[in-house]
Amino acid sequence: MGRTGVCWDNAAAESFWSTFKNEYYHRHTFATIDAARRGAYTWIDGWYNARRRHSGIGYISPLEYERRQLALAA
Repeated sequence: MGRTGVCWDNAAAESFWSTFKNEYYHRHTFATIDAARRGAYTWIDGWYNARRRHSGIGYISPLEYERRQLALAA
């Protein structure tokens, strides 16, 4: 990552923004920019980072992964 002109450098960010636009932005209408910002934050922090399934942890959500790890440690 980091070299100018290499299209694969930005693949992760492009994938995220594609998902964001398709699953959130294009499905909502916002009265103000502030409403759009609050909604985007809620979607990213409340769903995308916490509840969506991740391939790196066996296609479970981070919350479920954490719950399982805590159960194993107990």
